[in-house]
Amino acid sequence: MAAGAGRAAARACGRVLGGAFPLPKAHSTTNMEDVGHLVRKIVPPLTTEKHKGQAGRIGVVGGCQEYTGAPYFAAISALKVGADLSHVFCTRDAAPVIKSYSPDLIVHPVLDSPQAKVEVDNWFSRLHVLVVGPGLGRDNALLGSVTGILLAARDRDLPVVIDADGLWLVAQEPSLIHGRRNVVLTPNHVEFRRLWEAVLKEPMDSGDGHAAVQRLSQALGNVTVVQKGQQDVMSDGQEVLVCNQEGSARRCGGQGDILSGSLGVLLHWALMAGPNKTNGSSPTLVASLGACALTRQCSLRAFRKQGRATTASDMIAEIGDAFHTLFEA
Repeated sequence: MAAGAGRAAARACGRVLGGAFPLPKAHSTTNMEDVGHLVRKIVPPLTTEKHKGQAGRIGVVGGCQEYTGAPYFAAISALKVGADLSHVFCTRDAAPVIKSYSPDLIVHPVLDSPQAKVEVDNWFSRLHVLVVGPGLGRDNALLGSVTGILLAARDRDLPVVIDADGLWLVAQEPSLIHGRRNVVLTPNHVEFRRLWEAVLKEPMDSGDGHAAVQRLSQALGNVTVVQKGQQDVMSDGQEVLVCNQEGSARRCGGQGDILSGSLGVLLHWALMAGPNKTNGSSPTLVASLGACALTRQCSLRAFRKQGRATTASDMIAEIGDAFHTLFEA
């Protein structure tokens, strides 16, 4: 794809809808047409003056015997986007499998340990962002450990991206993340409905999806919510952004993991850059918009080459070129 076409596609992602519906605490914001330009401002320059770790140290919490691909996709995506180090905190039987996928990942077989919270907490001072949920599963003991990990992350104010079965846990205990402005939830349609019914205690009104995302965010204390779908709709309770950049019709498993891992890195960069470089918008929203655009671009590029045979691994291979097209060209 030519650079001009990439910029045109990027402009399709940055439509602000805040103020289009009467919700409390909502307000109108200025239009942001060019997501590529906006995200480009938070991307740290490549320079020989920095040391290993400054561009991002990401921890992925997930991975069990049944699900080893998801944490790998999230962790390797973080590295491909530009993080320097990527850790996976998984169960003991999942660790050798995940290690075999890539020597680039640092794998900790601690998640099913009785001391899992302490084991992961010991690494918090060396991490910038946690990505919780890929390949986690719903084993009660594991979910209990992750509950402790999320509480520890709250105590340390560590930014968190939550996806997959991490969202199932949040639906059971919304207080784990309530009011945390540096937390991003990335539900699909089914996960969004589950969260809505758990938090708002009423059936979801599907008449206005944009308003629903904003209302759920507000009910969670302005936690940023990214509802994935035909359009990716995201809100921090004040603004609503929509990414409708072209992706592909192939809905292979693993795309949400690529999104969550990419978002972990962009979240760190956006929080470091601050609102002065995000046109006054929430850094969590800018990071979310960038991750959605990047995932869609990877899907599109992989589909053009592989068609119906496209898998998440094909998308991983496109991250470097897709990132350059959207945010560097």
